[in-house]
Amino acid sequence: MNKLIIDAAKDNIFFMIISDNIAYSVTHENSKINYEKLIILVTEFLNGYNLKISDINLMYINRGPGSFAGIRNSLSMIKAIHMINKIDYYSFSFQDFKGERDLNYKNIPNLCEKRKIEKNLINPIYLG
Repeated sequence: MNKLIIDAAKDNIFFMIISDNIAYSVTHENSKINYEKLIILVTEFLNGYNLKISDINLMYINRGPGSFAGIRNSLSMIKAIHMINKIDYYSFSFQDFKGERDLNYKNIPNLCEKRKIEKNLINPIYLG
């Protein structure tokens, strides 16, 4: 199973692929130019590991708090991917995981399951 984590709410744009318990990640500058080409950055990242968006089984997106532009663009992109490719997604906030000792990106899928984060539901927190 291939899982994609996207976080554009923080200081850097972050992507992680988790495939068979192996994780690959990349960061990009949090800038207007990168927000405008977010889908290109995701596609290039996946291509680097011989994957396409259709190879992704689940997606995880940070809904904030953080950069308004980053959250807005990443949420729009994830909803479009969901609509076109029917890939389920989880919308999380690190605030959802308060008190967790093993809080890192690789553990986000397990924490979403443990905390019963709902699939395909986005309620953004637009705090800067």
